[in-house]
Amino acid sequence: MTRSAGLVHSALDAFRIELPSWGFADTGTRFGKFLQDSAASTLAEKFADAGQVHSFTGVCPTVALHVLWDLPSGTNLDEVRKLSDQFGVRPGSINPNVFQDQEYKHGSLANERPEIRKKALQHILDSVGLAKALGSRDVAPWFADGSNYPGTANIRRRKRWMEEGLREVHAALGPDQRLLVEYKPFEPAFYHTDVADWGMALLLARAAGPQARVLVDTGHHYQAQNIEQIVAWLLSEDMLGGFHFNDRRYADDDLTLGSIDPYQVFRILAEIRHYESETGHRADIAYMVDQSHNLKNKVEAMIQTVMTAQQLYAKAALIDHEALEAARNEQRLIDAENLLKDAFETDVRPLLREWRERRGLAVDPLRAFRDSGYTERVARKRGARKKSAASYA
Repeated sequence: MTRSAGLVHSALDAFRIELPSWGFADTGTRFGKFLQDSAASTLAEKFADAGQVHSFTGVCPTVALHVLWDLPSGTNLDEVRKLSDQFGVRPGSINPNVFQDQEYKHGSLANERPEIRKKALQHILDSVGLAKALGSRDVAPWFADGSNYPGTANIRRRKRWMEEGLREVHAALGPDQRLLVEYKPFEPAFYHTDVADWGMALLLARAAGPQARVLVDTGHHYQAQNIEQIVAWLLSEDMLGGFHFNDRRYADDDLTLGSIDPYQVFRILAEIRHYESETGHRADIAYMVDQSHNLKNKVEAMIQTVMTAQQLYAKAALIDHEALEAARNEQRLIDAENLLKDAFETDVRPLLREWRERRGLAVDPLRAFRDSGYTERVARKRGARKKSAASYA
């Protein structure tokens, strides 16, 4: 095995990517939902689809669950565990939903009304309990809290309410659990967002307690923001807990990873790999897909995403960090930049095929999935059920 193959194989052996349950369901835009016969409607179907992605890629053993959509009140958790045994994927991060109900239109933990804050807090605490029961480590709430007009919110008071709520959530965590605080600069609130950037999320995580970390989503930034710098800073503070894969052209588009700017994702992964090279230990980052496949086949788009993530991670593994540090220290700017560009421009697909073959996986996961006929089978079954349900609506 060549040195390059060894570096890539070693990196890929430890690279795991979580799948989102909601990525297999019918989705759309704010103007409407686009339906696919093969899209999942039930939790069992989401587990089945995620199991397909894992069986063909071998690197997606967990499924992120959204409490309101996947684990409503009264859910039999034994049935969820049976789905894990049946489809070969486990529950991953647990995602509370404190943005969908009508009560949350003015916020959740930062809402001016104490009864709404109490309801939101209880939902997140219940989510912590679900995570414990299912053996899930990470609880990852996203807050849509904010305001649309100047003067309509006391920003400092809302910050305090958010801190108080997150401290109570942190106190409920088990010893091995983590609270991941996600941020977003705008949408749905357009004047101010209560957790608008990585600095706010960092302060809130630290206020919550030592088991809280920051969750970075590539789509949750303003145009042209240097996300790899944010990643580097969070790594240096030991506060980067999770990373959501997707791509964007304008805002939080949730496009397929690498479809717009693969070099940006590579630069982010390069920062992570450089941190690991310098410190000698692997960064404890939960990698997860968070995309909305409105037009693409759901399972195919997930497989495409995982393959792209593996390619970019493999490229980042090829960076010669010793040579890079030497070029930086000697201020050889062109040489330093070219060390990154050379790794990015390397065709790692033969190494990925070799890695898959050695592990008994399909050499081309996407082609193998298509050849399996899974989409056609489930489309016939699910499509007929959807049409039957629509006829009674």
